[in-house]
Amino acid sequence: MTLSQSSDVIPVTPAYWAEACGHLAKKDRVMKKLIPQFGNAILETRGDAFVTLARSIVGQQISVKAAQSVWDRFSALSHGLTPAAVLKLKVDDMRSAGLSARKVEYLVDLAVHFSSGTLHVKTWQEMADEAIIDELVAIRGIGRWTAEMFLIFHLLRPNVLPLDDVGLINGISRNYFSGEPVSRSDAREVAQAWSPYSTVATWYIWRSLDPVPVAY
Repeated sequence: MTLSQSSDVIPVTPAYWAEACGHLAKKDRVMKKLIPQFGNAILETRGDAFVTLARSIVGQQISVKAAQSVWDRFSALSHGLTPAAVLKLKVDDMRSAGLSARKVEYLVDLAVHFSSGTLHVKTWQEMADEAIIDELVAIRGIGRWTAEMFLIFHLLRPNVLPLDDVGLINGISRNYFSGEPVSRSDAREVAQAWSPYSTVATWYIWRSLDPVPVAY
């Protein structure tokens, strides 16, 4: 799930994190137990919007190791991975980097959306979560889950509840239902106590399954 980022990129962290942890510890017995286990670890965002979404497309349906290898070859095709640069790349070169024909189409469509002004990138900070999701899922290769991961890991939105995420559902099952199967309805009911900080609770649920922080 995670592709490494350049070490010279300074991460940005959410200003609301401490407040959210306090809220969750008061409202939820599981969060009260989980949060102290992970010390100073915190959600971080790096890179820009285009690169974050391009990485998500490259990483679809392949292992983290394979995704990193393809990403390294793909990003080496151009000095600076911008929408304009991607639109200048030859399809054969992109395929030679290890990208499937479908992923090449997805990356080109992503670049077109960014270059054409279809996406309201400059006003995303003021837009509602669902409005951003609607824009992103119009891009080929990006579904609701990817859009929600973008809201969490790039825009640092505080109250995202990705009910299509297998890790979240498995973590709720393990932490709240002693491993019994959990429905979306069960998960939504548990998460009522998390609002308005469902992102933070989700992040700690992920940590309970894998102590290594997820990053995009």
